[in-house]
Amino acid sequence: MLTPVQYALGGISGVLVGFVLGLVGGGGSILAVPLMVYFVGLRNAHLAIGTSAFAVAVNAATGLLPHARAHTVKWRCAGMYAFAGVVGAYAGSTLGKAVDGQKLLFLFALLMIVVGALMLRHRNASGNPDIQCQIQNAPRVITFGSLTGLFSGFFGIGGGFLIVPGLIASTGMPMVNAVGSSLVAVTAFGLTTALNYALSGLVDWMLAACFIGGGVIGGFIGANFSKRLSASKGTLNSVFAVLIFCVAGYMLWRSI
Repeated sequence: MLTPVQYALGGISGVLVGFVLGLVGGGGSILAVPLMVYFVGLRNAHLAIGTSAFAVAVNAATGLLPHARAHTVKWRCAGMYAFAGVVGAYAGSTLGKAVDGQKLLFLFALLMIVVGALMLRHRNASGNPDIQCQIQNAPRVITFGSLTGLFSGFFGIGGGFLIVPGLIASTGMPMVNAVGSSLVAVTAFGLTTALNYALSGLVDWMLAACFIGGGVIGGFIGANFSKRLSASKGTLNSVFAVLIFCVAGYMLWRSI
């Protein structure tokens, strides 16, 4: 049973994650599990993963609204990507529950560093704003979506930070479109992972509600900042990469 202070910290965590979700799309979910473990104080890493998966999925759905109004979501690409990854997310979350929680966090941090480096490498790529997902590029999008879903399920919704670079790599869309489109996949992968963990009793619903409440507020603020930063070439990519490095470094330090 958690204390009232921990539930309050859960709400603050929701504001932070919601803000970053609105700012960098699926990348914002990397903060959820670390905050649940190190800030809120959940000792069970699997409970942190299950709870954050549900909370981030709901926050991603609400954060999607301002991106949809700004017409930055590539709906066909997002739907294709999300649909392909749902099965992978369920399989990955089933495997993740069988792995020791601390080892899971350590592996997660290592993967974050690799993705952060890749995002910095391509931070000045402008992308094609007119890209559409059709039969020609469908196999590539489906492949990336399936693999991303697998990783997202295995590492909890925190693996959702792979969705943004995955969308860019598979379609060539600009960062601002990948940010908005990624929230569709984050919602689908998160709900799939949360369902799997809930079947094992690894979701704290009250904590998730506090997290969601804070996330709604943070999400709308982050989405507004995202539109402003998108005008500066490479800024969102750099913010995304630096955020990943900071969280990964802290997780590795705690693990060691």
